[in-house]
Amino acid sequence: MYVPPAFKADDETALDFAATRGFGTLVASDRGRLVASHLPFLLRRGADGVRAELHVARANNLHEIIAAAPDVLLTVIGPDTYISPDWYTTVDQVPTWNYVSVHLSGIARVLPQFGSLDHVDRLSARFEQTLLPKTPWTSAKMTAAKREAMLRAIVGIEIGITKIEAQWKFGQHKSAADQASVIRNLEQLGTGQAGAYLEVVNGWRRK
Repeated sequence: MYVPPAFKADDETALDFAATRGFGTLVASDRGRLVASHLPFLLRRGADGVRAELHVARANNLHEIIAAAPDVLLTVIGPDTYISPDWYTTVDQVPTWNYVSVHLSGIARVLPQFGSLDHVDRLSARFEQTLLPKTPWTSAKMTAAKREAMLRAIVGIEIGITKIEAQWKFGQHKSAADQASVIRNLEQLGTGQAGAYLEVVNGWRRK
């Protein structure tokens, strides 16, 4: 990823964002042909480094591609928004697009099936907690037959992260007046895409 120095985010910020987002695009190479799938994931940091854990449908041949060519890229995209030149206080500006993006490169391996249930339980628990006070769903609510069928239908994948690249493009190279003016104009647009972008920007500015 091309990252201008003004927009570069440190590794911890990038990993915190990726872990919170929990959804990305896994890209692999099938003899020179790029293949991608969009997947939820878990991010784990420990003494053995950073690891991403996810799964694909067994019918998705991405796991076979990875078994043959384990170098992969997991991209995680955050909120983004168009920035109009009219929003700057400085004249003679150009249109641009601001966004948050994390690229995690690494070496992937296919996990044995016997570990899939633990993976599914941890992955579902991660996202069920965002729905509280709803009682969390667990695989224990499934019949044994359905649970076994689910596990046979998926293939777990673990990625050992070897490179972290992250870009927080918020117009940091612009003047304080220009940045404030852009924020005011985005706030007038209300919620939706602009609102999600502003939430991330304001959180970053408070640090």
